[in-house]
Amino acid sequence: MTLWEKAKAEFIDIIEWIDDSSDTMVWRFPRYENEIKYGAQLVVRQAQAAVFVDRGEIADVFTPGQYRLETQNLPVLSTLRGWKYGFQSPFKAEVYFVNVRSFTNLKWGTKNPVMLRDPEFGPVRLRAYGTYVVRASDPAKFIREIVGTSGHFTLNDVSDQLRNLIVTRFSDMLGEHRIPVLDLAARYNELSLYLTEKVAPEFNEYGLEVTKLLVENISLPPEVEEALDKKSSMGIIGNLDDFTRFQTANAMEAAAQNPGGDASAGIGMGMGFAMANQMGKAVAAPQAAAQTVPPPLPEAESCKYYVGKNGKQAGPFDGDAIIAYIRKGSITRETLMWKEGMDKWQPAELFPEFAGEMKATPPPLFE
Repeated sequence: MTLWEKAKAEFIDIIEWIDDSSDTMVWRFPRYENEIKYGAQLVVRQAQAAVFVDRGEIADVFTPGQYRLETQNLPVLSTLRGWKYGFQSPFKAEVYFVNVRSFTNLKWGTKNPVMLRDPEFGPVRLRAYGTYVVRASDPAKFIREIVGTSGHFTLNDVSDQLRNLIVTRFSDMLGEHRIPVLDLAARYNELSLYLTEKVAPEFNEYGLEVTKLLVENISLPPEVEEALDKKSSMGIIGNLDDFTRFQTANAMEAAAQNPGGDASAGIGMGMGFAMANQMGKAVAAPQAAAQTVPPPLPEAESCKYYVGKNGKQAGPFDGDAIIAYIRKGSITRETLMWKEGMDKWQPAELFPEFAGEMKATPPPLFE
């Protein structure tokens, strides 16, 4: 400090901090050898706290307001200094101004993917990011645990530690809950609240309070998302043949509206190939269906029989008719019969296909 600055400090009796930055959390008031005059004015603005440190030990903490620094306003410091009856001379102490406002829209996110086992997709890698809001809820503890003796402490000095803490607890939370990947988007609110409760006690150990923590997005790797998009597209398209016919119809309509266009030849060729493909499928479909269904069994050709009785020939009769005549007694064992392939007439009892009926039917009483 120059001689002018030293002389100027001797006449300054107002201790205050006008914050013109957006990320300063702690600022130490500069004084020559940390001397403060008796009766000096302390001005603590809104969203600020002033912490007095005496020889490395936290003394008094002042909330927003204007104070005249005397014995009654410095009870802890007076005790540490042994001022039983007040003091009139300057005293030494470090004054730290702590910004206690909420720092919003702070970012957190996973540097590396989180490996998880999904019930539907198997092992997957997930990335996540979000925002959080933090404030210094206990200025004395914040200086003691984090700031130390730094004269100018910014948000960047502690943000990495806070971000790593959030990511670690987030990864542990996903592993414990085992929520399917496709259901994560519906659980962002629950995950945010649970994660806030998880990290709040650890933030409090630093004298900080996390007032809001949001999970904004949980995503799969790009290549997995592309595969999922293709699967979704196939589900939307549905029947591929119907989709092809729809595309062909659109191409035909476009060609009809622009018959003289440069692309008409290409469209016509593509349309022709598409129509030929569809016609080929239409022709092949019945054939394929016919091949998959077995043909009907061939019907047994019915044998024709002729019957000779009383010197007369009757027929032809099929097997069912012959059996009916046998049961009626019109055809007996001695009745002559003939069928194709025989060289002469023979008695009905010599036809093996009717042997069972012949045994079950009694012979006639009279010839």
